[in-house]
Amino acid sequence: MDQAPGSPQEPQEPQAEHGLPSCYRHPGRETGIRCARCERPICTDCMVSASVGFQCPECVRTGSGTGHGPTANQPRTLAGGAVAAHPHLVTKILLVINIAVFIAAAASDRVVNELALIAQWPPAPFVPVDGVAEGQWYRLFTSMFLHQQVWHIAFNMLGLWWLGGPLEQALGRVRYLALYLLSGLAGSAFTYLIASPNQASLGASGAIFGLLGATAVLMRRLNYDMRPVIALLALNLLFTFTWSGIAWEAHVGGLIAGIAIAFGLVHAPRERRNLVQFGTCAAVFLAIAVTVLVRTASLT
Repeated sequence: MDQAPGSPQEPQEPQAEHGLPSCYRHPGRETGIRCARCERPICTDCMVSASVGFQCPECVRTGSGTGHGPTANQPRTLAGGAVAAHPHLVTKILLVINIAVFIAAAASDRVVNELALIAQWPPAPFVPVDGVAEGQWYRLFTSMFLHQQVWHIAFNMLGLWWLGGPLEQALGRVRYLALYLLSGLAGSAFTYLIASPNQASLGASGAIFGLLGATAVLMRRLNYDMRPVIALLALNLLFTFTWSGIAWEAHVGGLIAGIAIAFGLVHAPRERRNLVQFGTCAAVFLAIAVTVLVRTASLT
């Protein structure tokens, strides 16, 4: 029957030749399934399982009627992190911070004296007034962003850019930042434990070695060819133990922490992912804290 002019027009569902409605996304595909939310017909390629019935991709994407917020349906990284529109943002911020501190240190020696990692200063038999053992625990953190030589910051920032960007994209921002900071702190804590109390050290090398160890774990998890990363790791360890003036303790401590954290991040079972990942990071932080407390007790 023709519709009279001016009467309301209702949208019509596409019909297949046998009378069943067609999928609204794939005209011509007969289906007896409808979205539980919007009731549009959907084919088996479009239907998404919901707590009750099935939903269409649009309703799932917007979180409509699912009982979850829209972010619950966002794509996730291998480690369960949210996929960001700018996947290298944290790496860029870390680069800027390191470069800014380098410029400040070049402008004033006081920056180096106040931020470098040192256990006690001045050395015995003088009474120490500075150092981590004297309560300046912030040096464990600030020394991670401090560089003096151009070659030092150049090598570390190149490593941060090459290793950090892919890791941030694979892990997600929060997990990647936790990996970086905990690896750097582990390097500082191991240096504090092993090195002479009056030996000052600085640099992001502990964090960078943590990223290197995490890269090895990630590549193994993805079944990639391990030879390039093994060669890179071996080369860096060779430089660590053959070049003078390098705090090898920071490299080793950061590497061990990076491997441990990355293993927990990428191998956590999906049903207990957050618990295992948080537990791994907490365990590494606890080990760092115990190391610092034990060393402090031995010096005071």
